[in-house]
Amino acid sequence: MKPLFSIKKVIATSTFLFLLTNLFSQVTNTDWRYLLNGDLLHADTYVDQPYVTILDDGSWLCVYTTNSAHEGAKGQHAACRISKDKGKTWGESVRIEEPGAESKSWGMPYKTDYGRVYVFYSYNGDKIHELGNGKNIREDMLGWYCFKYTDDGGKTWSERRRLPMRKSAVDYMNQWNGDVQIFWGVGKPVKVDKGMMFGFSRIGEYMLEFSEGWFYYCGNIDNEKNPDKLKWELLPEGDHGVRSPAWGGIQAEHCIMQLDNGDLCTSFRTTQGVPLESYSKDRGKTWSQPEPMKDYLGRNLRNPRANTKIWKSEVNGKYLLWYHNNGEKNFYHRNPAWISAGIEKDGKIIWSQPEIILYKELQARGMSYPDLIQQDGQYWVTQTEKTEARCHKIPNEFLEKLWQQHDISAAVTKNLKVNWVGEKASIQWDKNKSTPKSTKDSVRLPLIPPADEGDGFTATVRLKLNLDMAKGTILVDSRDESGKGFWMETSDYYSVKFSISDGNKTSEWESDRNILQIRSYMEQDITVIADFRSKVIMFVTDGKLSDGGNYRGFGWGRIDKEMKDVSTDWLKIDKIRKSITGVQFYDRPLMVTEAIGNYRAWRKELPSDL
Repeated sequence: MKPLFSIKKVIATSTFLFLLTNLFSQVTNTDWRYLLNGDLLHADTYVDQPYVTILDDGSWLCVYTTNSAHEGAKGQHAACRISKDKGKTWGESVRIEEPGAESKSWGMPYKTDYGRVYVFYSYNGDKIHELGNGKNIREDMLGWYCFKYTDDGGKTWSERRRLPMRKSAVDYMNQWNGDVQIFWGVGKPVKVDKGMMFGFSRIGEYMLEFSEGWFYYCGNIDNEKNPDKLKWELLPEGDHGVRSPAWGGIQAEHCIMQLDNGDLCTSFRTTQGVPLESYSKDRGKTWSQPEPMKDYLGRNLRNPRANTKIWKSEVNGKYLLWYHNNGEKNFYHRNPAWISAGIEKDGKIIWSQPEIILYKELQARGMSYPDLIQQDGQYWVTQTEKTEARCHKIPNEFLEKLWQQHDISAAVTKNLKVNWVGEKASIQWDKNKSTPKSTKDSVRLPLIPPADEGDGFTATVRLKLNLDMAKGTILVDSRDESGKGFWMETSDYYSVKFSISDGNKTSEWESDRNILQIRSYMEQDITVIADFRSKVIMFVTDGKLSDGGNYRGFGWGRIDKEMKDVSTDWLKIDKIRKSITGVQFYDRPLMVTEAIGNYRAWRKELPSDL
């Protein structure tokens, strides 16, 4: 019987899909965070883990896993492309391994000091295709850890070689009693001491149950050119990998980073709504008990069953963390992607509160498996949605502002249009002297571009509450007779609810619980960021980004994608006006970091006894 698709047809279809996707990715949204503004790297029915290494001539070699069928189907293989213009365009796809009945997946590149590039990947060398019941299974995580290398920048690749992987306790748990091993890797290799190390996950039961972290270390890869003389260590020592029974059976996708003090840090995903981290002081031989990653406020970071990545800046030595800032426990909710900045302190990385780094319109699974490229003091991120992989230039000023968050304390004046303090309003936008700028209970607002066209806005209310308020007490309200506008009101559990409407569609979101400090006589800062581009509502209250706490999966909400004009003329400061001490309005969505800086700068101006 003839095959349904010939290799030539598959290649032609992939090429057509690549060009077609490029054509339709011409968008009017100019926000650099918008997913489709990234440069298309590769498109197919399936593409994953686009990891980049920079060659000696400055060009980029990107290695990825791809397939003309769905993820895990026959024909899955490792391939690569070259970019000579920093990710804007990419050359033809070159197969590192040919498609076939056995998958060759999850390639991770490493460039040696002398220019050779190795790629490490999983290969179903045992040719396992069923569990024994005659049913075909997904086999892209079964078999051997292998590698190939190129000495000509990815044009040609060596013969396949196999890494030694001793059996451990997790292998004997599986359906083959350890005769077949189950694993996969997403931990792109990094330099460690005078060698190289990468992380991967071993699995105790087909297909993804009972996972734990392991690491390969090679100390002579940067000077030994004979691949048969490379010395491999499988770490940690002993029979068990990096995991904690307290955090469930799924602990996978270990990536690794070496700190300035020489210690190692690994981060990985769980199904418990948090990412975990572990540290090693002896180059991976032993590891600390895994614990949730935390921000500088001591709060657990939140992440679904999705990849996390730690990177280190070559410019300032500080860290970045890619994750998804929600506490769901499944594979989904990867849109948007968020990023935090880290600093090294007392042998650990302390993380900032996050910012959105990439988003798309749909609320589907989203983007994942990123890589950070650094060249000439600039930064790019690659990622995949499983059918398209893209490369995105990240503005330096965005990252530099984020890195400042740990100690930022500066009031933002750019785009501040309304500053109402103690019934006195400073209006920065209205040049018409004959038009009233404020009344006793209201201030004029500038034009807010429609929610389906503009960037958004930021509104801050500062207040001091000396009485308990009923649910639904209005703080500020810009609605007109048609119901169009936005408003903030008190809600259950001492929270604040923000609502926005175009008179037809209405979206609302509540802050975390217990943010209102009743009878504390402390002035508070409640900031709402309405980001029209990403369609996200964020609360930053007293310098803390709402993260959902322990009672809900999300600290941020969504703006209806169909919402349009929300602009009105007046912002009313309502029933408890005497408790409200200040109102600010920016005609752009502030960064979370800017809102935190605003709060800290404002607190410095308060009397020392508050």
